[in-house]
Amino acid sequence: MTTVRRARERGVEILTLDSPGNRNALSAALVGDLAAALADAGRDPHARAVLLTHTGNTFSAGADLRDPPDPEALVGLLRALVELTKPVIGRVTGHVRAGGVGLLAACDIAVASHTADFAFTEVRIGVAPAVISLPVLPRADPRALARYYLTGERLHATEAVRVGLLTAAGDDVDTVLEPILDGLRRASPQGLAETKRLLTARVLETFDRDAADLTALSGRLFATPQAREGMTAFLERRDPEWVM
Repeated sequence: MTTVRRARERGVEILTLDSPGNRNALSAALVGDLAAALADAGRDPHARAVLLTHTGNTFSAGADLRDPPDPEALVGLLRALVELTKPVIGRVTGHVRAGGVGLLAACDIAVASHTADFAFTEVRIGVAPAVISLPVLPRADPRALARYYLTGERLHATEAVRVGLLTAAGDDVDTVLEPILDGLRRASPQGLAETKRLLTARVLETFDRDAADLTALSGRLFATPQAREGMTAFLERRDPEWVM
């Protein structure tokens, strides 16, 4: 059973994360399904852009701790979003956590409703936002990231716009999206592809330079005793042993 539903509306390929049982967490299955859907959209001459959205009240809860993706597969998915020759727009109406924020950061444009909230929760389970930093660090304000990476605090949509994690937010996310999608439909495929290439060049430089090191860091941290305690505490819905 697929975890990603596909639809088409006036040249926009709509990919909907549809794994409500784990709040659209980045499981091995979801990462594989989304990568395949993106590849198909990239080959489709009738797809002008890709809209990435979700079912339920959570865009993505981050890595699935019961069925985590291989770090290299996650890197591949994030790079596929950045490298796709068609613009990718993230649409959020709920919660976004950890790896889910990385998924959104890899999109070219990201919009959300004012009810959405975001958090880098990795530090609270004993790891670091390693792999997702590949798209996040080049696109967001470094001083703000220092706060939110280190504390795991939630930030709401208005703050996410201010620090560069979102493009725009509004009471009705589809109203915010309307002029964006209209503009993309009016643009030529060649113009979009070449303009996206200009915009993503520095992000891809970060992938080329840092992907191997951050993948290794992620693997090392998840194997540590503190990470095991943090993940166990999360699954058992209790505080980990280090909380004061």
